[in-house]
Amino acid sequence: MVILVTIAATLSAVLHIVIFYWESYAFSRPTVWRRFGLSSQEEADQPAVKALMYNQGYYNLFLAVGALLGGILYGVGVQQAGFAIGLFSVASMLAAAIVLTTTGPGRIKPAIVQGTLPLITVILYIVGWLNPGLV
Repeated sequence: MVILVTIAATLSAVLHIVIFYWESYAFSRPTVWRRFGLSSQEEADQPAVKALMYNQGYYNLFLAVGALLGGILYGVGVQQAGFAIGLFSVASMLAAAIVLTTTGPGRIKPAIVQGTLPLITVILYIVGWLNPGLV
């Protein structure tokens, strides 16, 4: 179970690091801003949009760091701290994906992409917690 949790947490983190890169550093590229539902370069270049995406990217990075740290701690035997940090981080990722579904009908697919790995990780953490013999 420890290996599965660590792998799932790491994959969740990697996805959110990619999202961080898109939002904070590659957002001015048409292939990226279209992914976020914008329809023109002018929209993507708006100072308020750029600032919002930059900030949101770092939010994703910080969650990724928490997921990685939690997964590593859990994996090396510091399980209580790893569980707390990791579960909080991936549950926050999952909650953000759920919130994304409320922002419009075109956001269901991105929410599924954003939330599937964290959901799997949350389930694995809980299964490991409820079944200590699996750890």
